[in-house]
Amino acid sequence: MSKNPFDLNSSANQAKGMKIAKAVGDATLGSAQAIAQLNQQAAQELAARIQRNVAELMKAQNPQSVFEYVHAEVLQDAAEEVAQYQAKLFQAIHSGNQELAKVAQSMIQESQQDLIHFVNEATQNAPAGSEPYTSVFKASFSNALQNFELIRAAMADSFTNFEKSVEKMNQFTGMQQGSSPKPQSGKGKKA
Repeated sequence: MSKNPFDLNSSANQAKGMKIAKAVGDATLGSAQAIAQLNQQAAQELAARIQRNVAELMKAQNPQSVFEYVHAEVLQDAAEEVAQYQAKLFQAIHSGNQELAKVAQSMIQESQQDLIHFVNEATQNAPAGSEPYTSVFKASFSNALQNFELIRAAMADSFTNFEKSVEKMNQFTGMQQGSSPKPQSGKGKKA
């Protein structure tokens, strides 16, 4: 009865797979819960704001004051809240992406270690006289791993730069929203 080395670690590999799937699921669920909470909070704030604005509009007695109120208060408040919502949403997505990146990084490291172990086992069990071929194979494999690591590092840098540019754009949008002066509204005045 011959033993297949791939079958010896099947339960360990299944356990690793389950652990990875759980980690990905937890990260995704956490991100989805944060986004759902943000959406619920935004909907509640929107309902309260609409109720306040309708009550304020009902007090208006002429169309000009309604137009001034809508322009001065409602539209600018909505723009500010959209910017705040975008910032919160970006933060929730960013933290979820960081968790997924950690899981992916651990998967890559485990896969590299498994491949290195596999290559070492295969070259140790090579027939006599094949040392030059195994040496070339090991060198090629080592170079491939180094190139893979360089590509992975470049992709990680690219992703980090992308996140920074989105964050800067988000900050710039927030600064633009915050720097626009609010005209005096007719709030508190009876028209």
